[in-house]
Amino acid sequence: MHTETYRPPALPTVGGCELQAAGVDWDAIRVPRRIGVRALAVLGPRSGAVIEDPCEPVFYWFVREGATTGWDVPETRLLGVRQHLVVPPQHRVEGPGPHWRIRPVDGRLITDVRALRTAIEVAAAPFRVP
Repeated sequence: MHTETYRPPALPTVGGCELQAAGVDWDAIRVPRRIGVRALAVLGPRSGAVIEDPCEPVFYWFVREGATTGWDVPETRLLGVRQHLVVPPQHRVEGPGPHWRIRPVDGRLITDVRALRTAIEVAAAPFRVP
């Protein structure tokens, strides 16, 4: 028996952005900007696409759907099944509003969840009170 995963249609929002369902093709990790900037530097070229939302201010990384089982990294939030993310159009690389900090060039959307976790933990260390 062949089963296909249902992907809910993306809903258009303001400025060409789309509201897309997480937990189907990808999950997302929400990281405060102050940690995200440092995590991005730690990841370097290992980072996949990243959305920056200056209104929050936060970064969102895309990881493989289901790869976040047991995710418990402080100050971050997992977006999985039944959650949505505002995804900007490919050309939007600056604000106002959500934009690509790193665009998904050549289909490169996903960041390895283990590398991301390590980068976030390294990046967050100076902000933790002993």
